[in-house]
Amino acid sequence: MDPFNTIEGGATGEYEEKKSRFIAALHHADTEAEALAFLARIREENPMARHNVYAYILREDNRVRYSDDGEPQKTAGIPVLSVLEHAGLKDVICVVTRYFGGTLLGTGGLVRAYTKATQEAVAAARLVTYAPCRDLVVCIGYPLYDQVSHFLSEQGVQVLTSDFAADVTLELRARTEEAEALESALVNLTNGAADILVGDESFQPIAVS
Repeated sequence: MDPFNTIEGGATGEYEEKKSRFIAALHHADTEAEALAFLARIREENPMARHNVYAYILREDNRVRYSDDGEPQKTAGIPVLSVLEHAGLKDVICVVTRYFGGTLLGTGGLVRAYTKATQEAVAAARLVTYAPCRDLVVCIGYPLYDQVSHFLSEQGVQVLTSDFAADVTLELRARTEEAEALESALVNLTNGAADILVGDESFQPIAVS
């Protein structure tokens, strides 16, 4: 499987122009059924909204869909989709709910508003990359913990779990091509005192922000 970027869970963003509110709800979806269920939920939660514009990008059948939901053509759905594409995201849906403020915004105003709201949601999301990974279980004594913890933080290594018992056990995740170098660095850092178990390769999420 090829690596791809997506988000974990969901996020929201909001933009207001001339009293019109644009509320973007961004959510992870593995299938079109999940995407449409999320769209239905947003519509149900906002019965008084003028529009619920959406766009989604799915790996399933390479499916890409968008809707202006009554807004002038190309002023809403395409701007939302463009933000998702620019961010390199897949398996996501974004629904932008508009509450009309009484003033027409024009073509440029609508494009700007839908773009800004979606950008705010993307900026608030926790981005992850799914890629071939290996998990490492590292067992160290307490005197080494601060040094190892500082190193992992400095290197941006993802720490999945930390268990503090007789010794400290850390579960780490690294891309497959980086796992061997990480293991060697930890052995050198601890002068061979770390007990390290490297797991099998699997396709897993790596946090990128």
